[in-house]
Amino acid sequence: MWIHGSLLTIAKGDFVTTKIVSIIKGKKGSPGKIQGSIENSTVIGEVYKNTEFGVYGKVTNVSALNIDVSKAIEVATRNEIKTGPAKIVCTLEDNKTKEFDIEIEKIYVNNNENNKSMLVKVTDKELIEKTGGIIQGMSGSPIIQNNKVIGALTHVLVNDPEKGYAVFADLMIKQAREVQ
Repeated sequence: MWIHGSLLTIAKGDFVTTKIVSIIKGKKGSPGKIQGSIENSTVIGEVYKNTEFGVYGKVTNVSALNIDVSKAIEVATRNEIKTGPAKIVCTLEDNKTKEFDIEIEKIYVNNNENNKSMLVKVTDKELIEKTGGIIQGMSGSPIIQNNKVIGALTHVLVNDPEKGYAVFADLMIKQAREVQ
């Protein structure tokens, strides 16, 4: 979690369910955002660490997420990632998860330093209509290519909200191992 350009340090916390209340569409110079509520939320796990590569902890109440664990997919190595079509998975309304089309424009294969591993562009007309592209609150949305998780969204480009950055899944896994 970032507060005015600096990473928020946490000692511990809870993962909780949320309900999306509204979406503020992004436009050039003004990033949009997803507004949510934790009223009537359910605790689903514990947060142990917040890093520039994501928030890490342990989900202990998977059943509260209504996830079909039989649909789990593999994680790709960064060498399997190609420029071209991919999908992001996010929830925008009615608490329903949906896939949207994006394009991987650039891959920074040697990047191990920060969470800007890939430059992505939203190409899905429905997503652009609803959000203007990438908006605050979509960080962490998984990116799928060739039926494998390749990474997650991290940033929106404020002057071009259809574009943003994503982190490699292998960097996220490395961080997760360091937390355990």
